[in-house]
Amino acid sequence: METSPLDLAVTLQTLAQVAGRLPQGPDFLPAALDALAGVISYDLAAVLRLEQGRLRVVCARGPLADARVRAHSIALAAFPSVQEALDSGLTRVMLEADHRAGEGDPYDGVLDLPHGHSCMVVPLRGGGRSLGALTFDRSSCGAFDPITVTLATLYGQLIALAWMASEQQARLERQRDQLEAENRFLRTEVVGAEDAGGLIERTHSPAMQRAARLARQVAPTDSAVLLTGETGTGKEVLARAIHEWSRRADQPFLKLNCAALPEALLESELFGHTKGAFSGAVQPRPGRFQMAHGGTLLLDEIGDLPLTAQAKLLRVLQEGTFEPVGSDRSVTVDVRILAATNVNLEQAVAEGRFRADLYYRLNVFPLHLPALRDRREDLRLLAEDFLYRRARRTGLGPWRLSERGVARLQAHPWTGNVRELINVLERATILSPDGELDLDDVLTEARSPVQPGTEAGAGPTPPGGGMRAIERQAILQALETSRGKLYGPGGAAERLGLKPTTLQSRMKKLGIDRVRTYR
Repeated sequence: METSPLDLAVTLQTLAQVAGRLPQGPDFLPAALDALAGVISYDLAAVLRLEQGRLRVVCARGPLADARVRAHSIALAAFPSVQEALDSGLTRVMLEADHRAGEGDPYDGVLDLPHGHSCMVVPLRGGGRSLGALTFDRSSCGAFDPITVTLATLYGQLIALAWMASEQQARLERQRDQLEAENRFLRTEVVGAEDAGGLIERTHSPAMQRAARLARQVAPTDSAVLLTGETGTGKEVLARAIHEWSRRADQPFLKLNCAALPEALLESELFGHTKGAFSGAVQPRPGRFQMAHGGTLLLDEIGDLPLTAQAKLLRVLQEGTFEPVGSDRSVTVDVRILAATNVNLEQAVAEGRFRADLYYRLNVFPLHLPALRDRREDLRLLAEDFLYRRARRTGLGPWRLSERGVARLQAHPWTGNVRELINVLERATILSPDGELDLDDVLTEARSPVQPGTEAGAGPTPPGGGMRAIERQAILQALETSRGKLYGPGGAAERLGLKPTTLQSRMKKLGIDRVRTYR
C-alpha cells in the first residue's frame, strides 16, 4: 500500500508537532520516544548505539522496557538481517519469518515475545556513518503499516541529527573544560612570577650580577640553558627572567618538577596521552610540551628524570617531535628548554644514572647560582621584595624590616637559601599582622638540619666554610658596618640581634679581637 500525498502531509505535520515539543540535552532521547508513543503504537521502543560491531541499548521506553532490556546488547555478526538494514540505510519491517535461519530474535533470552510479533529497525545515520538503530517491537501480530514506517523513518533521521548534535556539543564541552583546566594551570604557573628579571637585575651580589649578565646574553637565543646550584637558590626565578628577556616572552612559560611525579605518570605529563592509553585515561590530554608550544619549558630537578624518559626527551631536543603516550602519530613542537638541577650531572653520567648525550644537549650554556650565604648583600632586597608582594597579594600588612631585623637576617646561616628566607618571612608576617616584623622567634626556630655544602650536588664546603665560618663572617660584617662599635644604638650587638655579653662570648670563641681589628 503506497503512501498518499495527503497521508504524507499529515505525517509530516505530526512529526513537526512532536519534534517541536522535545527538550535539548540528555533528556532528548527518552522524551523523543515518549512523544512518539502517541503516534506509533509500540510495546518497546529503543535506541541502540553502534560500538565496535555491537548494538547497545542506550534508551528504552514502553511496557516491555525493563532493566534487562536497558542493559542489553547484541553482536551484529550474529544477526545478519539487522546488519543488512544498517548497511542499506533503509527501514526494515520484520516478522518472525523474515529473520535468517538460525538467527533468532535480538531480544531472545531477554523478552518472551509471542510467535508472530512484529518489529521495525530504523537505521540511524549521520555524517556518512552508521550511528546505530531505532527499533520498535510490539507483542501483537501483523506488520507496521506504510504510514507508520514513513513516520518512523523520518523520526529516525531527526533523532540521528539530534544525536550527532548532542555528541558534538559534548565534545565541545569536554574541549572547553580541558582548555579551562589548562588556563587554570597556566594562571597557577605564573603566580608570583611577575618581573622576575627586574628582581634579578637589582641584585647587589657580584656573583648574581654575573649570572644576570650571562642570562641576558643567552636569553635572545634558543639555546638550552642548564641552571645549577643548591636547592632554594632561585633557579626558577632566573629561568623566568630568561623567558621574560627572550623573544618568547609573550608565549607560555611552563615548568615540570621531574622529581615530583611517579615514573608511570611522568611521560604523560611531558608528552600527553590519548584516550584509553592507560587506566584512568578517560580523555585525551596534552602534555607540557604541547602546552608550552612557542614558549619555554623549565625542567626542574632534571637529574631525577628516569632513563626511559631521558631517551624521549633527547629525541624532542634533537628533532622537535614526539608521540603522546598511546599514540603512533608524531607531534611537532617549538619549545625552548631550560633545565635546573642541584645534582652533579657529570657524576650522574659517570654512574650511569644520566645519559651523556642528553647532558651535552642540555649543558649548552651553564649558569650557576650562588648560595644565599655567599650573597648576603641581597638579603634586604629579597626580603623587602617578598614582603611587598605578599602585602599586595593578601591585602595585609604592610610590613617593614628594622635595621636590627636586617642584621638578624645577615647573621643567619641560610642553609635552605632563598626558600628558607621566604619561609621565615612568611611565618613572621603571620605572627606580625602589620608593622615592623619581629624576627627573633622565627629565626631562633629556623634551624636547618642540612649543613651548607652537604646536600646532593652542592660540592665540598669551601675553605673556612661551615657554621662557625658563617657566624664569624656575619659578626665581622656587623663590626665593619658599626666601625667596631659593640654596644648601644647602631652597634654590632644590636645589628645582630644579640645581647652584648652574648656577642662578646661568641667573639671570644671565634677568635675575633675587636680592638686589634678596628683600632
